[in-house]
Amino acid sequence: MMESNSTAGAVLPSQQFSIADLVVVVAYFSLNVGVGIWSSCRVNRNTVSGYFLAGRDMAWWPIGASLFASSEGSGLFIGLAGSGAAGGIAVAGFEWNATYALLALAWVFVPLYISSGIVTVPEYLQRRFGGERIRMYLSSLSLLLSIFTKISTDLYSGALFVQVCLGWDLYLSTVLMLVVTGLYTIAGGLAAVIYTDALQTLIMVLGAVVLAVRAFNEIGGYPNLEEAYGKAVPSKIVPNTTCHLPRADAMHLFRDPVSGDLPWTGMTFGLSIMATWYWCTDQVIVQRSLSAKSLSHAKAGSILASYLKMLPLFVIIMPGMISRVLYPDSVACVDPEECTRVCGAAVGCSNIAYPKLVVELMPSGLRGLMIAVMMAALMSSLTSIFNSSSTLFTMDIWRKLRPGAGDRELLLVGRVVTVVLVALSVVWIPILQSSSGGQLYVYIQAVTSYLAPPVTAVFVLAVFWPRANEQPS
Repeated sequence: MMESNSTAGAVLPSQQFSIADLVVVVAYFSLNVGVGIWSSCRVNRNTVSGYFLAGRDMAWWPIGASLFASSEGSGLFIGLAGSGAAGGIAVAGFEWNATYALLALAWVFVPLYISSGIVTVPEYLQRRFGGERIRMYLSSLSLLLSIFTKISTDLYSGALFVQVCLGWDLYLSTVLMLVVTGLYTIAGGLAAVIYTDALQTLIMVLGAVVLAVRAFNEIGGYPNLEEAYGKAVPSKIVPNTTCHLPRADAMHLFRDPVSGDLPWTGMTFGLSIMATWYWCTDQVIVQRSLSAKSLSHAKAGSILASYLKMLPLFVIIMPGMISRVLYPDSVACVDPEECTRVCGAAVGCSNIAYPKLVVELMPSGLRGLMIAVMMAALMSSLTSIFNSSSTLFTMDIWRKLRPGAGDRELLLVGRVVTVVLVALSVVWIPILQSSSGGQLYVYIQAVTSYLAPPVTAVFVLAVFWPRANEQPS
């Protein structure tokens, strides 16, 4: 058991997990399984289109909810609230950038994808450039990124949250969630994933709004936030330094390009490249839009997701800032010894901001709701990754190896790949435990930042420059 987990559990003692909390969590799991079974029965899962693209018959509202839920992993709840506690609201730029990218997806990229008749995004590049190499390369790259970045951060933060709030064993809580998500992803395909995402979006928004309202009430409402945050200083500081002081520009979305921690130039131009890669070319996102019954439904789904992406500033980031106001000695600690005692990380404890709020503010029953919220965030992102990764492997790699494979074989391979991904996720848990959560997250962002721009460039050239083609082998 890594030190930070045990110490976090010591500082954020799991209050008595009441019967009401247990009922809420069990009800959530039951509802999730029920929706998964119901949605599986609505679509013919015995065809490639039915299993991997939900029969291309999805309405706009579950598509929009699924786009939102797929991107809001448990790592985002922990990370955004922690960044809000440490530096203010500028981190909202990561979320708000998505609004423009989602509109570009719906009006520029999806019409091309749908008219091409593709199932996977790498398949579009093959049809556009006429070669197999780029399709295989992008599929392999996407699979590696999914397994070693997306799955790992979501598992780490989701399991850590459950462990901090409930005191459950890290293995027990993670394996339980993996088994449930794996079952309905394998059984129901994309239809089950999208409809359960819609349910999980409702639970996430409801739970986060309830916690945000309670947090704002604690500090006397929104008008007091800026003043209270400016005074959120820990009692134990490092002499002759200013690291304990909250940022003076905490309430600024656009920050100085030279002295700002998140300069507006990088947030505007650099992040736009990352957002284009994630929202317009990533299989997890595009697969949802491809399942729409018409282009109008795909566009409406993107608009709904754009509106939902405006919420995290108010229901995740600002509550993170309030957590620093209410608990400055733990969330805003700067003394290395004190921080190590509080959360096991000498560099700071801002990442405990959200779970600290849940443990301290939520009464019996509602605490169970917030556990369900974090489970929903984890499960919705995991199911999306499992489903899209199995689609990539089956349609791009397996069909290349076995050109004569029929629908039955492809569906079987898709389900087997999901089982393998679930197993890999379980094996990954001890590696996550022995890694520093913060350093791991920074490392993953760095890897993604190196890989996203070239992939974005290839797609932008494919869409906007008709003369671009693949060099013949």
